[in-house]
Amino acid sequence: MTAVNDDRVLNAQTSMGAVTLRVGDLESMSDYYSRAFGLDPLEDVSREREVHRVLGRGRTPFVRLIHTPDLPAVNPRQAGLFHTAFLFETAESLSATVYRAAQDPRSRFVGASDHLVSEAFYFTDPEGNGVELSTDRDRDQWVHHGSEIQMTTEYLDPQAYLRSHLAQDTLDTVSSLAGTVGHVHLQVGDLAVASAFYVDALGFETTQTQYRGALFASAGGYHHHIAMNVWNSAGSGPRAASLGLGSVSVTVPEAADIEALTTRLRARSIPFRGDGRSVSVTDPWGTQVTVALPDLSLEELIAR
Repeated sequence: MTAVNDDRVLNAQTSMGAVTLRVGDLESMSDYYSRAFGLDPLEDVSREREVHRVLGRGRTPFVRLIHTPDLPAVNPRQAGLFHTAFLFETAESLSATVYRAAQDPRSRFVGASDHLVSEAFYFTDPEGNGVELSTDRDRDQWVHHGSEIQMTTEYLDPQAYLRSHLAQDTLDTVSSLAGTVGHVHLQVGDLAVASAFYVDALGFETTQTQYRGALFASAGGYHHHIAMNVWNSAGSGPRAASLGLGSVSVTVPEAADIEALTTRLRARSIPFRGDGRSVSVTDPWGTQVTVALPDLSLEELIAR
């Protein structure tokens, strides 16, 4: 594992923050994320013609929805969001959330997989955004091959999983159980270009290159905080304005991490906006990425 004081990479304590989605029907999508995934509205602000709503568990934001009804629908062939992963601490919490999502008639269940490092269930929301619900295995169970972490996709029987882990008391309290954004998986046009931006410039470290058409990277030896694939979007350029992914957020623990990032971006002549507490930069496909300190308030999140 790379030392945390290496200015070429992100701090080992880096984590992911709330993903921003532009949505056509704010009330319907907000109701869906609340009912299907057990998220509560945390903040609601109008900015000119747009309404911004943050949803999460406790005080942890999971998603920011921006009402932009005039935009075209998500194009699954262009760069953008493959899925956002909501990560839960226990199999019981995951099972309760999966059960809620599966019971909602607006959900489209895509499948379930054992990735060796994690167990995951996949859904598509009513406007075409992918959502992964997952829990991690303990790190001492992860298998390393050199600098890479072994990950694969094996069948996970959803009915057997729920039979083993679903409990009524967890179902009754699911909205109060802790969770966070574990990773964000993006569709990109080119993996080498994506690596140059997300690994070389932002400072994530590559963790898995063996999936055909995909690249996985993280900070601090995690299996992945960010993933990129070209399965549906190979060759795509900057995307036109549309519903779907608006921005990705990354949380770093110290102001020195912000300073190191700005140094890397300047060295590569990549334009950015920064205020000492956060840095916002646009990836090669038009997605804004904001790297910010952990005490960013909900008001600051909405103001981005």
